[in-house]
Amino acid sequence: MSALRSVRRLRVAIAVTAMAVAATVAAHAADAAFADWLLSQWPQAQKLGVSRATFEAATRGLEPDLSLPDLDIPGRAARAPAQQAEFVRTPADYVREVTIARLAAHAKKLHAAHRSTLERIEERFGVPGHVVLAIWGRETDFGRHKNTHSAVRVLATQAFYGRRKAQFAEEFLLALKMIEEGHVSLAAMKSSWAGAMGLTQFLPSDFYRYAVDFDGDARRDIFSSVPDALASAANQLAGKGWQRGRRWAYEVRAPKTFDCTIAQPTFTLPVGEWIKRGFAPAGSRRLSAAELADSASLLLPEGAHGPAFLAPKNYFVIKEYNFSDLYVLFVGHLSDRILDGARFEAPWSKDRQLRTAQVEAMQQRLTAIGLYGDKIDGKAGMLTRAALGAYQKQNGLKVDCWPTPEVLRHMQARRGSQ
Repeated sequence: MSALRSVRRLRVAIAVTAMAVAATVAAHAADAAFADWLLSQWPQAQKLGVSRATFEAATRGLEPDLSLPDLDIPGRAARAPAQQAEFVRTPADYVREVTIARLAAHAKKLHAAHRSTLERIEERFGVPGHVVLAIWGRETDFGRHKNTHSAVRVLATQAFYGRRKAQFAEEFLLALKMIEEGHVSLAAMKSSWAGAMGLTQFLPSDFYRYAVDFDGDARRDIFSSVPDALASAANQLAGKGWQRGRRWAYEVRAPKTFDCTIAQPTFTLPVGEWIKRGFAPAGSRRLSAAELADSASLLLPEGAHGPAFLAPKNYFVIKEYNFSDLYVLFVGHLSDRILDGARFEAPWSKDRQLRTAQVEAMQQRLTAIGLYGDKIDGKAGMLTRAALGAYQKQNGLKVDCWPTPEVLRHMQARRGSQ
């Protein structure tokens, strides 16, 4: 019996060793493929004006960072980008009052310290100073949060292993161009896990589209120059269609009965028409004639629960800076608080959401029955919430446009019976 056990142990040891060898061989093969890919980028880099010396310095001995999230590595399950909190938290957890109050207090001091610069930024780009301050605060805590990843390594890894290879291959090459042109040194080019850099988190393509020299030193320094970084952020918002003199959103009190399924970007009405339908401005706010004429969508971050907002063009401009409703709510609300604006009038009511896989299952079911046609991403965004409301209507359920365990169970039961 002991001899049999020894043979079994030996077989297990051999199998484990074989697996380890196979993994090592696979890792070496992957590293070799990554190295070959790096070398293949030289012709494109050269076309962008990158010298051989810069290319060699940036790529010699460079290894992929496989600890990054959102990679597509054969044989390994994708790791969700946990750092990107706007996609996994509830509004109450993301737009926390203690955080908003802390950032607003510091931003007011910065607003006073940079008043002249912020006034010139608004005059040139049409974007108020408190809005770009709010972006700065959300992105890097006014520069107090330091990026620690090598931008070149991040972008190269995402270009080779990521899910948006073509996009990141371009960003990688433009990062090399930034180094070549002296905008930043290789050592100082630090980024987030997604490759965003500087005080207001620009990708290299953003830098070349929108970065400006606003402090007059003949450099576009988004890493350490506050005037350059804030003006560049304002230039990006202006380039995406920011409307001068208009708000980012209006909090409203929703009428007792309304159809939450119309809360989607394609359904727009003038603000004045929304008010006629019973959506009263929060805090008894008086709106100007221009504001009443502004076209807006209805935004319900918690479905029929919690605060409601009318979202005009500027709301969606901020959303292009970061594609998340919660990000826009955070930045917009912080910008209001910098000007001594009030807290949200209606309290947030949801303290948790379904898991990503559960929301994905709901999206798949909604797609199968023709109520949803957007991405299957496990995120309960505007279109998902509207589709859920339509499903609730069709099936005689309580219509609140919010993903709940009850609705998920109903979907599973209906699918199982078909």
